[in-house]
Amino acid sequence: MERVLLNKVSYLAGKLQWDITVVTTDQKGRPAFYPFPSQVKMVDLGINYADDNHKNPLLKIAGYLRRRRRHRRALTELLMRERPDVVVSLYPSESSFIPSIDDGSKKVLELHYSKFFRIQYGRKGLLGMIDRWRTHEDEKIVGRFDRFVVLTNEDRGYWGDLPNMEVIPNAAMRLGDGRSDVMKHRVLAVGRLDYQKGFDRLICAWELVQKSGKYKDWTLDIYGQGEWQGMLQRMIDEKGLQESLRINPPTRDIGKEYASSSLLVMSSNYEGFPMVMIEAMACGVPVVSFDFMCGPKDIIKQGQNGLIVHNGDVEGLADAIMRVMDDESFRKRLSQNALSVVSTYSEEAVMAQWTKLFASLTGK
Repeated sequence: MERVLLNKVSYLAGKLQWDITVVTTDQKGRPAFYPFPSQVKMVDLGINYADDNHKNPLLKIAGYLRRRRRHRRALTELLMRERPDVVVSLYPSESSFIPSIDDGSKKVLELHYSKFFRIQYGRKGLLGMIDRWRTHEDEKIVGRFDRFVVLTNEDRGYWGDLPNMEVIPNAAMRLGDGRSDVMKHRVLAVGRLDYQKGFDRLICAWELVQKSGKYKDWTLDIYGQGEWQGMLQRMIDEKGLQESLRINPPTRDIGKEYASSSLLVMSSNYEGFPMVMIEAMACGVPVVSFDFMCGPKDIIKQGQNGLIVHNGDVEGLADAIMRVMDDESFRKRLSQNALSVVSTYSEEAVMAQWTKLFASLTGK
């Protein structure tokens, strides 16, 4: 989401000379992972929701409600002072209250997940009940915005016929000049080390690949960080996969890693729009992916630029990985077709949709 935001504001501020302010809640003085253009103003409200993450559910809920009240006051003061033309909320942080802030701006809600992202965590007890209730409440929240933007046609279908909804995907940005020749015996996975990305499922699939005994010269590199890192590393160690599977810290030059890989695997439980998928394809890297909500059905053409496997079918994921690794000519054909993602999701095409949306709201 941060990289998508960077791409978007860089275009609006750099190419269109718009005045852009990015507002955060939990930055704590840390620099952004990706450097933003100097003309983009950065404001952190110091709400720090994440400080309550370690608490028990009741204290976590109480802390959230307290911090949300402070968030609403601080954001209202900022918007009344700045008087922007358009305010875009990246769901869900301030989305429940931002439409009622009477600063004169048009309000746009941008969803980087799917409609059912809360339920897909599978939480039990009180938190599970809250997840289901909030999913129901989301339908009321999105209708209060001037525009509601989702990333895929698949997700649009889940929301129904909302009059304020539009589909605008993320742009496929070429990350450097490198392009994969799909000859290196290397598989790549990228993302935060948590439940959403499902790397535990990928590790189980890779164990099946290695047990076949045919791919000892192939390696799998995972790039990411997160709360599951220790657990995932223990899985790797217990399964004896240390020689072929590595967890690497995030890199700012992920384009270099795409170009030196022959396959990207996505084992996510859910996504809004898988940026990693289209970035890799823009570098000529074919993709094997579970058919999670949402994205693969919009992006992958089965057997042409990648392979889709039924979500949760770990054996099927392993088989699809081996199919691509086995057949060099098939891999090259997938790679060539994957490059067309650049024209389908080009920055110019995507940002033209955004500027048209903003112009329709403001008349400017």
